[in-house]
Amino acid sequence: MLGTIIFEGSGEADCLKLIVGCPQAGAGPTLRTDSIPVSRHYASVLAELARQRGFDGYLLNVECPLRGGPEQARALAEWILLLRSELVTKVGPHAQAIWYDSVVFNGQLRWQDRLNSLNLPFFLSSDAFFTNYTWPPSFPALTAQYFMSLDPVLISDDGKRSSISSVKSLQSIFTGVDVWGRGSHGGGGFGSYKAMTHIDPQSLGLSVALFGQAWTWESEQDKPGWNWDQWWEYERKLWIGPADPQEVVPVPDAPRRPGEPECPHDAFEPVASFFVHATPPDPAQLVFYTSFSPGVGRSWFVEGVNVLQTEDGWTDVDKQSSLGNLVWPRPSVMWENNDCPEPLPSASSMLDMSDAWNGGNTLKVSISYAGSTADDALFRCIWLPVQSLNVTSLVSYDVSIVYKTVACEGSDLDLGLFVKSLMAGGGDLPELTVGTSTQSDLENGWTRQVLSFSLSPGTANASVAVGLIIGFIAENPSQALDFSVSLGQLAVYPSPPSTRVSRGTPGILWAKFQSTKPLTSPSTGLSGLLAWDIASFFPPLTLRVISSSEDPNPAWILDDTKERFPSFLYFNIYVNLHPLSGSVTGATGAIFIGTTGLDGRANRFYVDSAILPKNVMDGRGLRFYVQGVSNKGDVLPWEMCAHVDYMFELGGR
Repeated sequence: MLGTIIFEGSGEADCLKLIVGCPQAGAGPTLRTDSIPVSRHYASVLAELARQRGFDGYLLNVECPLRGGPEQARALAEWILLLRSELVTKVGPHAQAIWYDSVVFNGQLRWQDRLNSLNLPFFLSSDAFFTNYTWPPSFPALTAQYFMSLDPVLISDDGKRSSISSVKSLQSIFTGVDVWGRGSHGGGGFGSYKAMTHIDPQSLGLSVALFGQAWTWESEQDKPGWNWDQWWEYERKLWIGPADPQEVVPVPDAPRRPGEPECPHDAFEPVASFFVHATPPDPAQLVFYTSFSPGVGRSWFVEGVNVLQTEDGWTDVDKQSSLGNLVWPRPSVMWENNDCPEPLPSASSMLDMSDAWNGGNTLKVSISYAGSTADDALFRCIWLPVQSLNVTSLVSYDVSIVYKTVACEGSDLDLGLFVKSLMAGGGDLPELTVGTSTQSDLENGWTRQVLSFSLSPGTANASVAVGLIIGFIAENPSQALDFSVSLGQLAVYPSPPSTRVSRGTPGILWAKFQSTKPLTSPSTGLSGLLAWDIASFFPPLTLRVISSSEDPNPAWILDDTKERFPSFLYFNIYVNLHPLSGSVTGATGAIFIGTTGLDGRANRFYVDSAILPKNVMDGRGLRFYVQGVSNKGDVLPWEMCAHVDYMFELGGR
């Protein structure tokens, strides 16, 4: 996620300040030379802002002329190198500064719509490059041709010199496509694919920069009857195609520039079809977790309980997670062991925002079986792959899935969590050692299954599929049968160390609330900042007997893996009223008021009167509760959570 630094119109003076820094009050005369000085000040400030707010760098958009000409343009390019250096130091090696096609080497504002010699210096100073989107069909190929003509010394790192410059490739060039169609080839909207066929990420090798993706909502929001369901259908159609693969998506004719020749294209293609699908990182390096959330919803659930219902819905990109790349948008079921000659059951998947385990929705998979008159038709078994992953040998992994089922009358379901190897590049399938899953019943009709698996020795790494083996039994197998499986969450992570290893339990150490708006009367709104800290709590220590000072066995063994200290996805925040008389009720009766993540800061939550219960002023004060949700999707029990009291000081109460 990038922040945007943008200068437009008369912003040239501010852009100059960005380069030369901020003179301190009371300082002596500023050093004067024949060139524009370049200061690290704002590069450091902006990098620190990115670190604090949790984003990964900046898109630099200088859409105003630089009156200092080439001198100022060169100073700006040098400042970009300083910014990148600060970002790497403060944010990490993944941080980026990306240049938007705007001013050129002589300081003039001249959008080029491609990479060429006029904007090359800014590309070399940055990590990547966004072109403008008003290019003719020939420009992507010209961009690739120009890039390939560059001196390799400019775009590669030979490892022999200390350089902040990043290695460049064709993928470092993001060619602009405007979904609103403002001069963009294809006219935008469902015609955006026409521009992407010329960019051709898989063959030509360029990347795509999509502008104005909110078109799916903003272009329709004022039409009568427009709602979330219609938006989601529109959104899905643009990105992955219609729910019905046979549906023909109408594509309006795009306007052509004067003298521009006709550019014929095939039928509509969704955005996703232009890119290679990649699996998530190895869970040994980064725990894999998904609640199958698109980052939007109408409700909020905690362990299957609806704690929030909204009228207008919510949006929080922090909650977005994988939708299951093997089950959505179209599941691919197969007969288990491939031992059934009958046609496969039909399967479809949808986001169900009326129910969830943790978050705002489930992924509901619906299965329809036509029935059979075969002698063995009483029982059938299918494999439903859900998510692909890359795994490494010599590592044991745990998989946890939470789901609920609905079966039609006269049928029974038997589900088992499993992991299978995926074919990659031909050859034999890698062997896996898969343990037996354990099952536990949860509240509100949910079920959890957990198993361990590992890659057999001798295989460095492999792609696997996590999924469910679903057996179904019908009283009358000749009749059609329908059932559904709602997926609540899925987590894959390294198996915990042996019982000999001392490992802490995650918890919230303390919570603190500081009011930012003093209360002077019952009508005054309450606002403030809720903050807390997390900790790892060890079980009681039972010391082993140390036989002598030469005993080679330590008194204890600590967990030294990446999971040694707790990590959280987010925190749920609740509040209880201190009544005028008596004591406050327990945490289980508290009212949910929000989750962290939206403001990009960990371990803090901004409290505003708009999110508090209407009767907030009816008591002596408030008790805030902070409840953590671990990176594996486990909600902390209340005894491992923290609370803080804030008492009102109102006259006459």
